[in-house]
Amino acid sequence: MNAIAPAGEDTRPFAWFRTLGPRGRKAFGGAFGGYGLDSYDFQVLPLGLGAIIAYFGISKGEAGLLTTVTLVVSALGGALAGIMADRIGRVRTLQITVATYTVFTVLCGFAPNFETLLVFRALQGLGFGGEWAAGAILVAEYCSPRYRGRTVAFVQSAWAVGWGLSVVVYTVVFSLVDPDLAWRLLFWTGVIPALLVMWIRRHVQDADVATERRKTSQRGSFKAIFRGDLLRTTFFAALLATGVQGGYYTLATWLPTYLKSSRGLTVVGTGGYLAFLITGAFIGYVCGGYLTDTLGRKKTFLLFSVLSAGLIVAYTQIPTGANGLVLVLGFPLGFSMSAIFSGFGAFLAELYPTDLRGTGQGFTYNFGRAVGAVFPTVVGFLGVGGAMVFGALGYGVAALALLGLPETRGRELV
Repeated sequence: MNAIAPAGEDTRPFAWFRTLGPRGRKAFGGAFGGYGLDSYDFQVLPLGLGAIIAYFGISKGEAGLLTTVTLVVSALGGALAGIMADRIGRVRTLQITVATYTVFTVLCGFAPNFETLLVFRALQGLGFGGEWAAGAILVAEYCSPRYRGRTVAFVQSAWAVGWGLSVVVYTVVFSLVDPDLAWRLLFWTGVIPALLVMWIRRHVQDADVATERRKTSQRGSFKAIFRGDLLRTTFFAALLATGVQGGYYTLATWLPTYLKSSRGLTVVGTGGYLAFLITGAFIGYVCGGYLTDTLGRKKTFLLFSVLSAGLIVAYTQIPTGANGLVLVLGFPLGFSMSAIFSGFGAFLAELYPTDLRGTGQGFTYNFGRAVGAVFPTVVGFLGVGGAMVFGALGYGVAALALLGLPETRGRELV
């Protein structure tokens, strides 16, 4: 399917971007920026986690709860944002979600105690969970079916850009400022997305297909995604999202702490090792998008489930003193764990009709976040080093979930 381009179709490099049209390119910019800054505001917690543990005198298990509560509440935020996207529009929902995660990220920097930080981080999860669903659907509805996988994958690649930016800021701030203040400064820099909200409000519009379908009677119904054929789709899509995100968030949450405590790296050293991982992540997002259009959605998910599981086990079992191997292995690990996400935006959009697309995509992806959120906390209580292998189990769950889902490459959005 889609192996040969129709006569007259643009097949030049970056044709996927040109074929979006002027409105679609602005939508891409809004979604890319929203997801990149979503990543930035999420990553400031793992990067500052060591300092936060010391400042509040909490255990690693309690520290893991900061990530878990963010991801659990993000499930609620994602589900609500999905409903909103189907009822009030993709763009308006995108603005609301970006504003929400911005406000509560900044407030985290003012938290006087662990309990307050936990509450603010939970509320940040409302916007964090909802942004991806709104942005991915917005772009997917502007795409040609031939290029949908790679186009939405480039939106996904914004996660690596935001992650990289957060590591740069972390390295500078923690090198110049005492850790007791540095972690607060990291959260305060999360105010940046406020500028994006204003730009989106002025320049970005929903695709015509979404605007027209919102005029119909059925819009954003939770009951509808659990009826008939959609029940099976919703169950297995949620299971797929659970496995992939359980594995990913285990690594994303504890890797900075692992590199400093188990591998003995300095702040600058940790930043350098993460840079190698993040470079692999960015390339993985982009390459994964092309593969999902070439091999198909399911084969790409299966390929990177197997690779990610094997690499996370290998990465955390490297002997002490072999930090050079840790550096080298970081690139393929980042590549595989990010490439598997590339197909999500296109795949979930293609599994649901337009009037239920936001609801279905928002629920399944963020249900996966909520259940997968248990993984970082378990690792925190069991021990950061060897127990991170627990995250690899998630990729086995993802592979099994593919048995219940159809291949959707090339499907028109209706």
